[in-house]
Amino acid sequence: MSKKSSNNVAGVLAGLLAGAAAGVVLGMLYAPEEGTETRKKIKKKAKELKDQAEDKYSEVSEKAKHKYHDAAEKAKETYKNVSETVKDTTEKVVGSMKEGYDKYRDQAASKIADVAKDVENELDSLRS
Repeated sequence: MSKKSSNNVAGVLAGLLAGAAAGVVLGMLYAPEEGTETRKKIKKKAKELKDQAEDKYSEVSEKAKHKYHDAAEKAKETYKNVSETVKDTTEKVVGSMKEGYDKYRDQAASKIADVAKDVENELDSLRS
């Protein structure tokens, strides 16, 4: 969950709880009961709302932790896969380059030997 969407969820949740609390308080204040009874009800309702808010916060927090953990695990796995692919590809390229070097080195050595032999033969024919 992105930081922005977490803030949006928290803002919406806070707004809903504040609205609910205000509605409950206003309803109780205008109810035809004694002040002590109304205060008890307000206190009880405030505690219930606080408990609900804490439960929701814990729930949202736990979901965010799980999402973060999942994203971190996926990132680690992706890094591992990319790293292994790069390593394998590098090994193949280096191996291919060594093979090509060895092949052309042997061909060049053979050609040099042939040219040296031809030069020797030409020198021998000029001496005679």
